[in-house]
Amino acid sequence: MHRPTEESPHHPDPAVLGALLARHGWRRRGGETGRYGRWTPPDGPGTSLLVPESRAYPDSADLLAEALTALERSAVPSARDILVALRVPSDEIRWWREVPETRAPAAAWGAQERLRTGARAMLLAAAQTAGGRAGFHGARRRRQAEAALAAVLAGPAAGGRELSAFVPVDGPPEGGRALVGALLRALQAARDATDYRRATGRMDAFDAAVEAGVCQELTQALATLVGGSEGIRIAVEWAPATGTPYGFAARPEPVEFSPGDLPALREAGARYIRDEPSMPVRLTGTVMRMRRETPGGAGVVRLRVLAGADVAQVRITLDEEDYRVAGHAHLAGVPVTVDGRLESRGGFRRLAEARGVLPVQVDEAERDRLLKYLQENLDLFGDRRDAD
Repeated sequence: MHRPTEESPHHPDPAVLGALLARHGWRRRGGETGRYGRWTPPDGPGTSLLVPESRAYPDSADLLAEALTALERSAVPSARDILVALRVPSDEIRWWREVPETRAPAAAWGAQERLRTGARAMLLAAAQTAGGRAGFHGARRRRQAEAALAAVLAGPAAGGRELSAFVPVDGPPEGGRALVGALLRALQAARDATDYRRATGRMDAFDAAVEAGVCQELTQALATLVGGSEGIRIAVEWAPATGTPYGFAARPEPVEFSPGDLPALREAGARYIRDEPSMPVRLTGTVMRMRRETPGGAGVVRLRVLAGADVAQVRITLDEEDYRVAGHAHLAGVPVTVDGRLESRGGFRRLAEARGVLPVQVDEAERDRLLKYLQENLDLFGDRRDAD
């Protein structure tokens, strides 16, 4: 997640500005009805804003410019969030984490890092879910999910208690509204499944919740945020410029989790890893690393996946003949195909029962490109851990 810049929005819709001010606790205290309103900060004294109700008001452009300037100079924490939401139409996700007050810098820094780490893991899980439902995603669709998070703007995590993330409505397939919608559904389903587990002692609801987007990655992110706290709350606010997406409430209720939910969340995460099946695949990829103990015999290969599975790389143990074919394909600068089972146990990073390695014919230009890439990235004699 990236931090927002200080760049100001231009020519915002007055109605959108008013909705954002109200969302962040600013209060309208008078003004000429039908023409403009005077908005004051939520906590204590501060510069008030005159905001026109529409662009039809004769001095609307001047009032908007003055209001934006005042927001840029304001010390009110919410002013920054309002400017970010104005600049790029975004749905807002907000986390609150109840932690004890502390004056120790190290403790405050640790709380901030835990909040950021848990929030990012939660967004990553939602982006993976937006690409397809699974109880355990592992490395699958991770590249696409990380690319989706590149557009997300995150504010400061003051004191490790509160964090806002702004997800642009127009984003990549696993981003934007698809990400926010997937996260909200999954959080609500996780809350319901946790309540059911605590009331009955049964895990059935977590099995059904996979269809709503609950997964091991989400339960782990929740456990990270809840651990060491007195509870957490997550809320979603839709971009006022775009409106409410179909199938959702205009103002969704915040979803809360407490330390008492940790056993159910951890049990569900372990269950998802245990129950997610391996899958038969035929992969096409380029050899990145090779390692074997002796000049003859079996060896380990790391393959950069080009097609066949939504993972970036896999580790493969090959017999002597397939290892030799893989080495020749590397020297020729061509990809290979290989059949096997993508193992869930290793996070879908390993191919078991690998067999039938064959080189793939490519045109000259593609061959040159692959050779250049491999020369820059291949480590035939790398540390043994790199092949894992």
